[in-house]
Amino acid sequence: MYNLLKNIDISLSEEQKIIFNKFTDLFIQYNQNVNLISRNEVNFLFEKHIYDSLSINLFLKNYKNNNMKMLDIGTGGGFPAIPCSILYDNLNIFAVDSINKKINFIKYISNTLKLNNIHPICSRMEDLNIKYKNSFDYAASRAMAELRIILEYSIPYIKKDGFFIAYKSIKADEELHNAQNALKILNTKLIEKIDYKLPIKENNKRVLLIFQKQSDCPVDFPRKNGIIKKNPL
Repeated sequence: MYNLLKNIDISLSEEQKIIFNKFTDLFIQYNQNVNLISRNEVNFLFEKHIYDSLSINLFLKNYKNNNMKMLDIGTGGGFPAIPCSILYDNLNIFAVDSINKKINFIKYISNTLKLNNIHPICSRMEDLNIKYKNSFDYAASRAMAELRIILEYSIPYIKKDGFFIAYKSIKADEELHNAQNALKILNTKLIEKIDYKLPIKENNKRVLLIFQKQSDCPVDFPRKNGIIKKNPL
């Protein structure tokens, strides 16, 4: 199955393949007791979750340098954080989720597989420590929220000239249209759309929306969670 990754310009080392095999086994075992993803989704763990997470390489292959920092917002069962931590061992990844059982799983995987470049944080994004503001080279979010909402969660934590990568599917253009006001307020612009396909037969079209932060955004962002969802930008 790993030969499919050539479609997103990835060639894994034998060591990386071994680590991914171990991660897959551990994920399936853990998911039997703790519901990280649905039982049906487990059957497509590589195609829908690992492969999809690694599609970020279509962007990062041109921008990634040593010792950079990425924020994974709403990481859930560790996607894209864990696959990215295996692929990019010199990228420091901070994986944030508000559900403790999911953060505990990432800690378990990190310790078991000795992934020293992943840093799990249990927090809501609007409550994330202020020390993280304007500190990340990249932020990414996969299947978490509507674009204009996730932009408000992410942009305040990215450095000026840093990038936000949004994993989106069929509603990408609609969400992008609705996010124009948010982009203006947060001093951010879309710089690239990268289309790709998952290695499945149906509903396989995906897109990475790449945004760049042009200048500092207002200091009172992100607002509290209730306000963000009830009154999105």
